[in-house]
Amino acid sequence: MPSELHLHLHATRSGELRAEAAAHRLARSSAHRTAAHHLVRTQLGWTLVELGLRLIRTAAPGPHDHRFRTVGAR
Repeated sequence: MPSELHLHLHATRSGELRAEAAAHRLARSSAHRTAAHHLVRTQLGWTLVELGLRLIRTAAPGPHDHRFRTVGAR
């Protein structure tokens, strides 16, 4: 095999490998961001649920609270 052809094939293959490595790094970093994003969204969601439950508990109508009177009730 002529040396120029060998050099050309080597350069082509090394470029392909660099492109594959870059794609792999990008996929790993986006997967990591996605996992971290999912964790933050889950924690935020549960925090909002807990806050909502606390608000419901503290805003429960008492026996003399007329804010929640139904239509027709006296």
